[in-house]
Amino acid sequence: MGSTRVQVPDQRVTAAFVALADTLVTGFDLIEFLQQTSERCVELLGVDAAGLLVTDQRGSLRMMASSSEQSRLLELFELQNDQGPCPEAFATGQAVHAADLTAPLARQRWPLFTEQAARCGFAAVSALPMRLRDQVIGALNLFRTDTGELHPATVRLGQAMADVATIGLLQERTIRHGQILTEQLQTALTSRILIEQAKGVLAERHSWNMDKAFTALRDHARSHNQPLTDLARAVVTRSPEAGPLGEPPAP
Repeated sequence: MGSTRVQVPDQRVTAAFVALADTLVTGFDLIEFLQQTSERCVELLGVDAAGLLVTDQRGSLRMMASSSEQSRLLELFELQNDQGPCPEAFATGQAVHAADLTAPLARQRWPLFTEQAARCGFAAVSALPMRLRDQVIGALNLFRTDTGELHPATVRLGQAMADVATIGLLQERTIRHGQILTEQLQTALTSRILIEQAKGVLAERHSWNMDKAFTALRDHARSHNQPLTDLARAVVTRSPEAGPLGEPPAP
């Protein structure tokens, strides 16, 4: 089984890290920052989906960002069943790789997860810890539809993305005079719930799938320089601030 290597032009890597740095220093929005991180991982690493799980105020993992609906559902499945590479990476602080989720060892290790991953169309996964020294605050999941190991260079770049996300979260904590992530992550969790509700409203209203609903929501927020959470709240409450995005389709 060979390694998968993604040749990424230097300028794309530079642009990705510059964009993430800009998010950190200009009006920090946790949800947008984590969402950008997951999407940049897909773009740069050649994986098919990515997601981030981060601890809440009780130290429990929560799904905070995902690049697709299928990866979101699989991450939620991991959390609900406390089984899979991402919870292991969080618990051990070490990277966890599964190059073939249909292999007997993988199925024996995570029987429920491997079955659900197959239903979602994923054949391989890597989970990278979000850690700074001894503090682990989450994990980055990298999903692939084909089997095969990630090349070490790709893994290093993925870990760098996870490290940037970790530093961003911990920097925000420091800026808030050493407070733990409780308030920030709880706010982010509430925001995530609003976004999921808005996705459902738009999907039902326009007969869209959930991925298309989220794309429309995010694109509208970006094009109108509007915080994603504020737009989601407007859609859910049918506020005029949602603009044409919140209007029902013409008969």
